Amino acid sequence: MNNEKSYSPASGYLMILICFGILTLGIAGLIAARSPFFILFVFTGIMTMPGFFFLNPNSSMVLVLFGDYRGTVKSSGFFWVNPLFSRKKISLRARNFDSEKIKVNDKVGNPIQIGVILVWQVKDTYKAAFEVDNYENFVRIQSDAAVRTLAGMYPYDNFDNDAEMTLRSGHTEVNQALEETLRNRLDIAGIYVIEARIGYLAYAPEIAGAMLRRQQATAVVAARFKIVEGAVSMVQMALEHLKEQNIIELDEEKKAAMVSNLMVVLCADKDVNPVINTGTLNQ
Repeated sequence: MNNEKSYSPASGYLMILICFGILTLGIAGLIAARSPFFILFVFTGIMTMPGFFFLNPNSSMVLVLFGDYRGTVKSSGFFWVNPLFSRKKISLRARNFDSEKIKVNDKVGNPIQIGVILVWQVKDTYKAAFEVDNYENFVRIQSDAAVRTLAGMYPYDNFDNDAEMTLRSGHTEVNQALEETLRNRLDIAGIYVIEARIGYLAYAPEIAGAMLRRQQATAVVAARFKIVEGAVSMVQMALEHLKEQNIIELDEEKKAAMVSNLMVVLCADKDVNPVINTGTLNQ
């Protein structure tokens, strides 16, 4: 037997009446008849008492008789089973696991800190009870191992190739890969992964400052590129408009001077101080 099977226990309410009836009969017989035979009834009533238990919703009880797995009770209520059964209660509720931040290397070797948030629950009580030593500890260790594996599959960020999947940009795909990895690892313990996602992601402290400056430099270059691109379009539009409206005739030298002045005004990162020319364009 390597799979979970259901067990139907006796009603605890019915058995408690029978148990008290046997005890009452034994005690009354001892008092009235003073016969040692009624000690058997008292002993039987006392021996049946440990067989009672109750289950809350989303709980289960694994039953074993002398090393033989007899089944799992998943119904909530008050029950009675053979007092010789050894019992292990396992919760079927969904649980949250927020892992500690661990330091690993990403695909390109950069040290990063990463943590995972896992929502899981027990689906197969036989596997949870007998296939692993401690299923809660198993979830914690395998989650850390899965995160380390995932971090080595993707770079934290990629400044050179925007099309490449990264831990920072590919949230959906990365989380799906994490869920699939954890499902494969935790299936042996009868654990069902409801959701898994990266809960914390950052560069390790020793390179965080350098990577921040690199990100800032990349952002500045991208912004400057957009500014220059827009400035060139505006200068071109201004020259074409002057030509179409026949406002002024500009030779190549004057066009070059005008383009230079407009590019300085449009691309400068500070306010430009205007200079009034009271002479001609050639002065």
